[in-house]
Formats: sequence, C-alpha cells, structure tokens
Amino acid sequence: MPALLAGNSVILKPSPQTPTTAEHVQQVFTEAGLPEGVIQYFHCGSLTLIETMVRSPQIQLVCFTGSVAGGLAVQSAASDRVTVRVGLELGGKDPAYVRSDVDVKWAAEEIVDGAVFNSGQSCCSIERVYVDEKIHDEFVAAIQEVLKGYKLGDPFDPKTHVGPVVSKRSAETIRSHIKDALDKGAKDLTPKNESFKSPPADGNYVPPTLLTEATHDMTVMTEETFGPVIPIMKVGGDKEAIRLMNDSQFGLTASIWTKDVAKGHELADDVEAGTVFVNRCDYPSPVSDVQHLRLPVANCF
Repeated sequence: MPALLAGNSVILKPSPQTPTTAEHVQQVFTEAGLPEGVIQYFHCGSLTLIETMVRSPQIQLVCFTGSVAGGLAVQSAASDRVTVRVGLELGGKDPAYVRSDVDVKWAAEEIVDGAVFNSGQSCCSIERVYVDEKIHDEFVAAIQEVLKGYKLGDPFDPKTHVGPVVSKRSAETIRSHIKDALDKGAKDLTPKNESFKSPPADGNYVPPTLLTEATHDMTVMTEETFGPVIPIMKVGGDKEAIRLMNDSQFGLTASIWTKDVAKGHELADDVEAGTVFVNRCDYPSPVSDVQHLRLPVANCF
C-alpha cells in the first residue's frame, strides 16, 4: 500500500484487493483526535494516476509496500525528481538454512509457523528451505508431524491455524507453483490431514503443502509464491547453502537455524538480504520476547 507525504498530510492508497484498510486507519486516528485532513486516502487502480501523484511537486515522500513490479514503477515515476524521497518494501523469496546441529523438532515447529502463518501471505515469510543432508530426512519427518496438527478452515474459528488466501487469482498462482514443482520432479510429502482435504466450501483455501527434492529450476524456489508452501532442498553444507540462498533476485530477509549462534552470525555476514535472522524468522523485534525459545536468538543487519 503506497503512502504519500504531502506537506502536513499523509495520503494512503490501499490495494484494490483490500480497499477498506485505509478507511479504517483514517477512522481510528480521527476517533483518537487527529485533526481532519492529516490522514487522507484515495482508491485507484490506474497506474497512470499513481504516477501523476508521485510526480507532483506537492509530494515529499513516497513509501510503497507491494510487488517488485509495482515498486519499480513507483521508483521510475520518481526518478526525475531530486526532492522526493522513496522507500520501497517489496516482495521476497526468503530462504531458511537448517544446519545439521539444530534441534530438529524445535526448528521444524518454528519454520512451519514462519512459512504458513497468515496463509503464507507475508513479505517476510519463509518461502524456501535448505536443509543439511545429514538431517534432511529427520527434518522432513518433523515438518510432517507439525503439519498433522494444523487446521485449515474458517479464520474466525479460534482452532484454525490457516485460513483462505486473499483472492482466487492468488490461489491459482500458488497452485501453479506447486504444479510446476511436481512436474519438474518435486515430491509432495504433505501428511494426511482431514482439514486439508475438506476446507469450507466458500473461500480461496489452499492447504499447507510440503514439497521435497526442490531445485532452482522450479518456480516455487525462484518466484514469490505468497502462500502456505514449504519447498525443501537438500544441501551438502554451509557453502552450498549460502550460495543457493544468494541465488535470487530478491533480498528481503533470510534465516539461519543452528545451535552454534556464533557460526550463525558468521554465516549471516555472507547472506545477501536486508535482514538475516539467527534462530528466528519474520519477527519485528527478535530480542523482545525470547523467553519461550530454547536457543539464543539474534537479528543481524
């Protein structure tokens, strides 16, 4: 969702898929006593109009969250202005590397959560997993055990872990990534789970899917899936894992899972990502709530 700063006002432009979010934000601030006009919003599906807004001399700052294509369009529109500041938070294909010394059961629980929470619809969700060959089979089995306990269903049901994705188009994209992987040799090792087979009739439900024998020839390992899919690729060790983590056009976040936190920091220095977590993923403040974890946690920039 783009946010534009003009003078003393902030102008929000929500995604057409979630048009009321900006309206609710404005309402909350108004009820809190913010003066009228400080937060404004507009609905628009026209790239031309958005480009016109970005080029306006009244706009001083542009913050954009969305796709890489959308971000490049915003950046291009602002390229001939030297007085506007632009911040882009774009898509990701965030990798996780599981080293052979890790607590396998614990790491599996954390990685499933990091991959499928919010139905995998997070810019920073785990989208590809590299696992040391020494623990690969054990780790896959642990992932299966975790997924057996997950429930796909109505998001208003407190027992639900995974709800629907945002649109029919999104569901089709996710399924196409899965199909491409299977067509190219990946294995679907998703465990039996009755809720995965019988979600509510209404809604764009995509069950969590565990894929093994993934490779970088597959879309699911190279393009943003934005869904509850866990593709796993076996690696021979640190060197191969780091090379594959960096083999991407994206560089949002990444995570390394190991009992050797010092080694995790060392490896993080070689990962090409804006944020590299050690024994954590997709977390705004990894040092604020770590009491429940059995391993030290760090966040590297």
